[in-house]
Amino acid sequence: MDYKQRFSSRVENYIKYRPGYPESIISILQLEIGLMVDDIVADIGSGTGLSAKLFLENGNIVYGVEPNEPMRKASEGLLYEYNNFISINGSSESTNLKDKSVDLIVCAQSFHWFDRVKTKQEFQRIANNGAHLCLIWNDRKEMDPFQQEYEKLIKEFATDYNEISHRNITQSIIEEFYLPNTFKKFTLQYEQYFDLQGLIGRIVSSSYMPNEEDDNFPQLKNAIVDLFSKYKQNGIITFAYDTFMYIGKC
Repeated sequence: MDYKQRFSSRVENYIKYRPGYPESIISILQLEIGLMVDDIVADIGSGTGLSAKLFLENGNIVYGVEPNEPMRKASEGLLYEYNNFISINGSSESTNLKDKSVDLIVCAQSFHWFDRVKTKQEFQRIANNGAHLCLIWNDRKEMDPFQQEYEKLIKEFATDYNEISHRNITQSIIEEFYLPNTFKKFTLQYEQYFDLQGLIGRIVSSSYMPNEEDDNFPQLKNAIVDLFSKYKQNGIITFAYDTFMYIGKC
């Protein structure tokens, strides 16, 4: 399946159950690169607008560049109150933005989907002189006992998880993409809290997992119920993340 269409049937669960991002991302960018409210931000692979909202709240004009129509339409509905949000039908390889038009390029939970050669050429085209690139991933905490069993469950039921996981993006790949510049890495903390229905929604929001209409969804649901019963505290599961953030010049 074309990666640009993978999430078309997952939009509702994506909106409800995918994590946002730590608000401290903004303060770190203000400190590290001097982010100002009049800086133009391009959020590439903006999805339903989870990352764009951080910058909209900061007062920035944000171009939300998203190739998947259902995801893009969802962001337009969710962010309609923000006059500084501009929705763009485009991709990392062809953003449909003007030359040298943005001060900060953000890729939150999206960079691992991109054709890196074509994307780098496009980013260099749209970046103003002195523009920065910020890559962000929420990564489930590997040392958390619940997450270790959750990972096993994913590998049991997923279609192509190992092939498309963002964990395939190594430090050397990131270094190569930023060349000839360097970057700084920050590790932040983020948590979600789910009841049973929320945990089910969280796992099926992932494009590599069975959806509700798939034949093996009942088996997946039973496995989630068992996992939830084992680790719940007061009827809630804590879903813990390390949020990795990379900042450097384009």
